[in-house]
Amino acid sequence: MSGSSTFSLALANETATAHLMADLALLLGPGDVVTLSGDLGAGKTAAARAMIRYLAGDETVEVPSPTFTLAQTYELPPFPLVHADLYRINDPLELEEIGLLPLPEGTVALIEWPERAPGALPTDRIDIALNHRPALGSTARAAEITGYGKSAAQVTRLKALRQFLTDSDFIDARRQRMAGDASTRSYARLIRDDGVFILMNSPRRPDGPAIYDGKSYSAAVHLAEDVKPFVAIAGGLRARGFSAPAIHHADLDTGFLITEDFGSAGFIEGDPPGPITERYEAAVDMLAALHREALPETLPLAPHISYAVPVFDIDAMLVEIGLMLEWYLPDRGAESSDILRAEFITMWRELLTKLAAVPTTWVMRDFHSPNLIWLSEREGTSKVGVIDFQDAVLGPAAYDLASLLQDARIDVPELTELGLLTRYIKARRAVDETFDPASFAETYALMSAQRNTRLLGTFARLNRRDGKPQYLRHQPRIWAYLVRSLAHPVLSGIREWYSANVPPPTP
Repeated sequence: MSGSSTFSLALANETATAHLMADLALLLGPGDVVTLSGDLGAGKTAAARAMIRYLAGDETVEVPSPTFTLAQTYELPPFPLVHADLYRINDPLELEEIGLLPLPEGTVALIEWPERAPGALPTDRIDIALNHRPALGSTARAAEITGYGKSAAQVTRLKALRQFLTDSDFIDARRQRMAGDASTRSYARLIRDDGVFILMNSPRRPDGPAIYDGKSYSAAVHLAEDVKPFVAIAGGLRARGFSAPAIHHADLDTGFLITEDFGSAGFIEGDPPGPITERYEAAVDMLAALHREALPETLPLAPHISYAVPVFDIDAMLVEIGLMLEWYLPDRGAESSDILRAEFITMWRELLTKLAAVPTTWVMRDFHSPNLIWLSEREGTSKVGVIDFQDAVLGPAAYDLASLLQDARIDVPELTELGLLTRYIKARRAVDETFDPASFAETYALMSAQRNTRLLGTFARLNRRDGKPQYLRHQPRIWAYLVRSLAHPVLSGIREWYSANVPPPTP
């Protein structure tokens, strides 16, 4: 096999085994294969059961041994998982009969007794070998964890995670899975007697190949490729009285954080969900308060280390909206010609040059309902807990307001949007007579059109490239927001171009 990584540890009891399996689950994704080897009674099924229950978010899920069924599939929130037991397999060819050869695409495989079919298993896999450790107690086990091929990096990362949890005194905390987002980050709640905390796993990873003038997409548009921007912006917000999570422990090199848990009180309610007016008003007030401040371009990160907030420049904005041409139009069967692409970029570049005279502030970029937590016990604008800001840039204040009032994941009625936009403008005017509402409204329309153009392409890419079709359901809403913003006179040219060349999404 091409490369491997191994480490060993002692597991005092089934709870320790469950913690290990939860930590490994945090690092897994569709297509990964985990094998469990060891003698009868070594704890293989108990380990598999612990991982399945963690991923299900339900400790009562029935997970029988698949000794007689051979394979059992579970539709879990993050991905499907197949739990197999090869003890009764006499010929590796039998794997085809039970649907394990080839392994189902987009599924995590958890396989007991892999030694029964050694030649049929993929090169890239993680093996957990369990053995009794009677000297440590009747329930103690020794685990040797080996990653082969591409999975070696996951095992190296698992070892680093375990060391991080040990060093921060959280190794014995109970783990509880949290839903992830559209990024490569993953999260878990850590529960101890002294409270509940958030574990963030944020591996350093560029988003895509270096095809934008030698840069990955994330580098070209200034998305965070590691955890350092999150730490810096969190500190900057907290220093100014805004509610970002306190960071209790951080490993900036590996990308592991343990942070304050804001809970789960959101900003939306109902079915279908809509804005909670009081909370949206507080979020608007919070943005107005933030945008009134003179914010630094460089922030402290660690002793003798600082972080420079990147500028949301025209080139970055053009790469973002280019996702419409790269992903959305092909998805709608409307491939664009070189001439149309040139027209598109030329019109947008001319529009975006208008931003040169617009004052800049911290733009968090995804300031909307999934990333806002209501902190009822706090006062004023500190009731608005912000949890997603690692992609912050220096750009127009109107961007985050458009992100909030044209929430990609819920319907914000147009009258509600206009009322909250007016609230923001009044709050800015109350302390700054030079604030120009007409100029701000123009920038708001421009940022809305830029953002929604990008989102149409982003969600098409998440579907086609990343196998996440659930994001397509938001495209009709994004289109409706885009139509709203294109009604502004400054966008008349791009409105006509879209009308002629961009088909609406499928309802």
